[in-house]
Amino acid sequence: MDEIRILVVDDEEVVRQSHLRSLTGAHCRVEAAWNGDEALRAMERSPFDVVLLDLRMPGMDGMSVLKTIKERWPQIEVVILTGYPSIETAKEAVRLGAYDYLAKPVGPHEVINAAHGAMMQKKWGLRWDGTGQKAATGSIVRSAGDEDTAAY
Repeated sequence: MDEIRILVVDDEEVVRQSHLRSLTGAHCRVEAAWNGDEALRAMERSPFDVVLLDLRMPGMDGMSVLKTIKERWPQIEVVILTGYPSIETAKEAVRLGAYDYLAKPVGPHEVINAAHGAMMQKKWGLRWDGTGQKAATGSIVRSAGDEDTAAY
């Protein structure tokens, strides 16, 4: 199995370190960036398969970073992680191409499952149906301990 490359982007050190610990392991290489500009520089240096992206950060916000990622590297799957979830930002994130949208706090299992799901999406090419349209009509919005809610 090829090594999965994951970039964690969050301005909170404790969150970055927590996600790094959760995801580091066999067949997985994880790097971290503390803001959007640093994340985009890291992506220019080397490719990533999955990006875990906070929405609220100093400088370039997560939605702007998501838009740039999908314009420049459309094959990269992005999982949004936010401490300020809303239906509006979930809908906007999905519209811009996010694979998933998770409300903080998220535990290690949720982070691992989201990264794994994003990688499976990428691996099997389910993102597009061949006509340039998304194959899926929505994504799942999750909050730790909550039931899944579809966002369209």
